[in-house]
Amino acid sequence: MSGSSHDQLFEGITAAIDEIAAADDVRLGELRTELLGRKAGRLTQVLRGLGKLDPDDRKAVGARANQIKQEIEAAIAAREAALHAASASPDGVDRSMPGRERWWGATHPVTDVIDEICDIFRELGFTRVTGPETETEDYNFTKLNIPLDHPAADEHDTFYLQGGPAVGSGAALLLRTHTSPMQARTMEAHQPPIRIVVPGLVYRRDAFDPSHAPAFEQIEGLAVDEGVSFVEFKAAIDFFVKRFFTADTAVRFRPSFFPFTEPSAEVDVQCQICRGSGCSTCKQTGFLEIMGAGMVHPAVFEHCGIDPERYTGFAFGMGPGRIAMLRHGLPDIRLLYQADMRFLDQFRGAR
Repeated sequence: MSGSSHDQLFEGITAAIDEIAAADDVRLGELRTELLGRKAGRLTQVLRGLGKLDPDDRKAVGARANQIKQEIEAAIAAREAALHAASASPDGVDRSMPGRERWWGATHPVTDVIDEICDIFRELGFTRVTGPETETEDYNFTKLNIPLDHPAADEHDTFYLQGGPAVGSGAALLLRTHTSPMQARTMEAHQPPIRIVVPGLVYRRDAFDPSHAPAFEQIEGLAVDEGVSFVEFKAAIDFFVKRFFTADTAVRFRPSFFPFTEPSAEVDVQCQICRGSGCSTCKQTGFLEIMGAGMVHPAVFEHCGIDPERYTGFAFGMGPGRIAMLRHGLPDIRLLYQADMRFLDQFRGAR
């Protein structure tokens, strides 16, 4: 094969090399593929055909192909450097780099739920208050009619900071297991009428699983006045459920037992996922529990210096984390506490 025949193999390749010098980013990528692509590149096709040539021609063509490949690579590298220099600004910022979206902070979905719940009860005259997370046995148990030999006061349920569950002492320090101590603190500090909601963190020795956490938010509610009845209690809870969920959400009150209320009730709401038809989330019942509640036990009034013959009231406690799960259809409460920004970002503006 003559020298002119060799040149025919590289026909068009040298012309493309000249084009590299004026190519933009997009065209430069196209030329790289056209010339050096592993499957259909022009130079690649020449190299694949070397086996069909005579030994002498194979040597000459191979040498020429390697030389041209080096020229192509050098030309592409020079053009990339020129494009980069042209796009760079005096402050050193590469204007060709893709922009990154700035993440704007937002309130946590559980915080949104807490604020919404407090806003709803404010319409019923309730005031939002807070209290200490470190409590004594007296406020956490005794004043709420929970004896210190009750299982809830055992160390396997409660985080003790100082002392322990010694019957009759009441002085041990602990991380509160509910926000209910603010019932006692408020009734000791103020005479009725009283209407408060108490959001805050509580702590229990629970395993971190899909429906439990060792530290979680709770909202306590308390209403005390003359003539407060169970009918008013049910009306208040029904008002809250229909405002928070939907106006046609069914509410169910089931008899239960709590030391600090009598009578007591578990409050269930219609499952928001299946709308009451039954699913795995509500265990085919059509309802999900959202709170424990009831009429304040007379013994609690006596412990706090309130006349149980004159005043009555109702109290309730709910977990806004579980309510957030119900609202957003979440299968695992741990999703709310793992600080995964990819997960939390979807709730911006959810309220």
